Amino acid sequence: MLIGLVGKPSCGKSTFFKASTLADVLIASYPFATIRPNHGIGYVKIDCIDKEFNVKCNPHKGYCINSKRFVPVDLMDVAGLVEGASEGKGLGNEFLNDLTSADAFVHIVDVSGETDSSGKETKGYDPVFDVKMLENELDLWYLGILNKVWKGFARIVQNTKQELHKAIANQFSGLKVSEDDVKRILVKGKYNIEKPNEWTEEDLRRFSHDLRHFSKPMIIAANKIDRPDSAANLKRLREAYPELIIVPCSADSELSLRLANNTGLIEYIPGEKGFKLLKELSEKQKSALDLIKKNVLDIYGSTGVQEVLNKVVFELLKYIAIFPAGVHKLADSKGNILPDCFLLPAGSTALDFAFAIHSDFGKNFIKAIDVRTKQAVGKEHKLKHRDGYEIVT
Repeated sequence: MLIGLVGKPSCGKSTFFKASTLADVLIASYPFATIRPNHGIGYVKIDCIDKEFNVKCNPHKGYCINSKRFVPVDLMDVAGLVEGASEGKGLGNEFLNDLTSADAFVHIVDVSGETDSSGKETKGYDPVFDVKMLENELDLWYLGILNKVWKGFARIVQNTKQELHKAIANQFSGLKVSEDDVKRILVKGKYNIEKPNEWTEEDLRRFSHDLRHFSKPMIIAANKIDRPDSAANLKRLREAYPELIIVPCSADSELSLRLANNTGLIEYIPGEKGFKLLKELSEKQKSALDLIKKNVLDIYGSTGVQEVLNKVVFELLKYIAIFPAGVHKLADSKGNILPDCFLLPAGSTALDFAFAIHSDFGKNFIKAIDVRTKQAVGKEHKLKHRDGYEIVT
């Protein structure tokens, strides 16, 4: 799974990326500070099942604090997008090429209204324009891919009675679009499948929009929420885009809290609404933390960064977290307790889980046993979020 961070220059993408990954990246207040995409590991947060068994887990990947399990996901921070990117403006072509492998997008929006469409400092800018611009550029990206071959294969499909969804899926295969995805959009949108030659420009534009929204779903991170005009702009964003998930956040605050935690100044669990002081702080440090508490945590309940990542994975992509474990022994051969946790698409079966662990487990699958109930299930049994199963081969 790969989550792409997108947005105009200077909106806070790199700060969000660093706050999520603690990777060493350039954070600057000028446009196009990011040229090449940055890749790193972020984490989604779930309640670990170790507490139910009165044990403490030892994750191979990720980590666990007070039975809060942090499961790794791949993040990518790409160059800023400006209007006209779909036609190559700015770093548009590179930006869009970098995004082909993403499963979902987080659109980082500067909700303060203090940077204009190109990322330069200003006052009173309406961030609704940023969402409108990015939505349009992504739609035009998909439309451009479709238009390259549309007239030719629309005519071939119509004359030879080939299946339209297969031809379109082949054209978009590099963007992780499947035949089922295309078929679902064609049916839901009531497109003329029998006569694609008669599609209008509006049909093509609408289809590109529908396919892009389905294959690359997006959440809005309303960043810099602690600025004076941010609350009003957040309300405006939600009124303009009620269909989108919009989460208020302060990436800068999250980064400060995580760095303070790592240096032993405070105890902080990402996504929590508070922190605990561990050392005597300087006046400057105390003032900075007080502002974060007053302007972000006390108002919004968290910095929003962890909430964004969780909503992308569990609400937008609808994944579930599953623990492999032995019924009589929760540890692996090296003594690590509940060392693994897998993220799987909703609707995954016991057999899907077995293959996720290892292909040999899938090929030699006999049954799965629920570590809580000790009941055996077959390969078609559908799993639920935070299930734990032993695979018997």
